[in-house]
Amino acid sequence: MVDTTDPKPLSSPLLLLMATAISATAANLFYNQPLLPDIGTTFNLEAGLIGLIPSSSQLGYAAAILFISPLGDTMARRNLISYLSIIMTIALLGMFLAPNLALLLAASFAVGLGANVTQQLIPLGAALSSPETRGKTMGTLMTGLTIGILLSRTVSGSIAEYFGWRSVFLFAAVVAALFGILLRMNLPATKPKLSLSYPALLVSMFELVKKHRLLRESALTGALWFAAFNAIWATLAIHVTSEPFFFTVQQAGLFGLVGMSGIFGAKLAGRLVDSWGPQHIITAALSLVILSFIVLTLWGNSLTGLVLGIVLLDLGVFGAQIPNQVRVFSIDPDAQSRMNAVYMLSYFIAAALGSAVGVKVMSLAGWHGLALLGLGLAVMAMINHVYGRFKQ
Repeated sequence: MVDTTDPKPLSSPLLLLMATAISATAANLFYNQPLLPDIGTTFNLEAGLIGLIPSSSQLGYAAAILFISPLGDTMARRNLISYLSIIMTIALLGMFLAPNLALLLAASFAVGLGANVTQQLIPLGAALSSPETRGKTMGTLMTGLTIGILLSRTVSGSIAEYFGWRSVFLFAAVVAALFGILLRMNLPATKPKLSLSYPALLVSMFELVKKHRLLRESALTGALWFAAFNAIWATLAIHVTSEPFFFTVQQAGLFGLVGMSGIFGAKLAGRLVDSWGPQHIITAALSLVILSFIVLTLWGNSLTGLVLGIVLLDLGVFGAQIPNQVRVFSIDPDAQSRMNAVYMLSYFIAAALGSAVGVKVMSLAGWHGLALLGLGLAVMAMINHVYGRFKQ
């Protein structure tokens, strides 16, 4: 909780604004993925170096989760979100203007820092919701996140096809500035309940990890499946723009529409988690993730197999995310920002590693080797989750 009084019910218009802002903000982390072949051509990059671009934004996001997210427990989130929106807008303009790889990577890292807006809005939504409606609220907010992640590739691929890859980041900067203004005007001016120095705030995160076994299990399980997810999506454009597909960048971006199946996974999980419990839903969702990688391993060089595998992957990943995050928020209501920071830090460190390692494995072992990597990570996630259930 961040207010000193009981939170007012979260209105539908404000919830819609928050979900839309999360969608637009999260998209900034993934706009670059279908653009990687064109960016590589612009800067004459080797295949291994291309993977540094998505990794840099995700590492920036992970750094913000560690050093910025905890501040949501000790300062007004509306002010913090305003500062982050300014950082993100400037960083996106930096990507638009970047003359070389080094500056592009620096700006990409800063975009990741600014995208911490999402990790301030999500715990704020949980804090403004009652325990009975928290699952539904999280389902709505995470649907926004899902739409942003998946549609980002379609949007960026389409814009780049007609106006070049740099124009994608100019468009994103304008959108970031717009939502920064709207959030400043409409978010409640909450007062933080916790009073800690910044060093003590950071130390307390490690104390939470040590204290709560459920937090450790949730973080590791989520990290494993999200590393597998990002390994696939970071390399998908490379896969489909080469043999046997030879698609254009715009066509590669359209695979984001295929991944929209994740929206249904998120919405269904949000509706069921309050009545069925998180553990059962996570088990079912991880089974879909494992099945998706079996399909991608066996039939990923055919369009039908690729589409089916991506549908199953996004259903499973986003279906598991809602219940996993709901149970993290239920651990300690007075430490929701720090709980979320620990959880999402592991999540996006894994995302950065999954992107970088995935591109490297793709260059060495091809699509088949990449799909086997994802399968191994998904199986490890299931083992950790099942082991955690037995330890309860």
